[in-house]
Amino acid sequence: MSTVVPRAPRKSKAGWNLLGLLVFLTAGFPVYWMLNTAFKPEKDAIDPDPSLWPTALTFSNFGRALDIADFWGPVGRSLIVSLAVVVVGMVVGLLAALAISRFAFRGRKIVIVGILAVQMVPLVAMIIPVFLLLNDLGQYDRLSGLIITYLTFILPFTVWTLRGFIVNIPKELEEAAMVDGCTRTGAFVRVVFPLLAPGMVATSVYGFIQAWNEYLYALMLLSQNNQTATVWLSNFSTKHGTEFAPMMAGATMMAVPIVVLFLLVQRKMAAGLTAGAVKG
Repeated sequence: MSTVVPRAPRKSKAGWNLLGLLVFLTAGFPVYWMLNTAFKPEKDAIDPDPSLWPTALTFSNFGRALDIADFWGPVGRSLIVSLAVVVVGMVVGLLAALAISRFAFRGRKIVIVGILAVQMVPLVAMIIPVFLLLNDLGQYDRLSGLIITYLTFILPFTVWTLRGFIVNIPKELEEAAMVDGCTRTGAFVRVVFPLLAPGMVATSVYGFIQAWNEYLYALMLLSQNNQTATVWLSNFSTKHGTEFAPMMAGATMMAVPIVVLFLLVQRKMAAGLTAGAVKG
């Protein structure tokens, strides 16, 4: 006797598809509007009754954006800061996450609670203390000071995220490798690290994006001569008004490194985001 498996109602599936489409449109429309404005003539960008679809395309806004202020200098400084934050954050965060997830020591729970508590503190509330501390250390208006500042709020997230990935890797794999003759370090490098790589990529991309897009601390801790790419966009707002089309062209150029990075690591990132969802 055959059994009939009930099928999910098509209306329910269509409803979820519609919801997904609405989320995509909501999240994607600002990006579309940025690109639309970047390629519009200046007069169309400031039109009080803007058109949803571009009526004319021009590349002059990109030239104007490059002429208003130095572009490559801020972009280079943003790359230096973001890459330094990712490298230092991943090295320190990986070691800390490994210690928290694999070793039992006194005060372990306090460390975990402290990591969570730090992430609850609003970044705006720390501006004055950070400014005074960096000024006393001679790190004001230096990229190294900005890197240290970014690590204070990116590193806790890195530790917490990597800890979650490491916990989902069975300890028995390391123990089996050690039985076969590997040291603890060798077992981690040969067994745990390959399994952890997708999670590290996903965490690194998050840290890079956070450091790349941060504006407030870069504005407060760096002078105009050392400004980063996000602060560079403020050059389009003057006492005479805001040049919206060149600003959107500059924002489009700023988004290129993030898009390129995502395209390079999208497979690893997707694997990292879903790691641990199914435990077998």
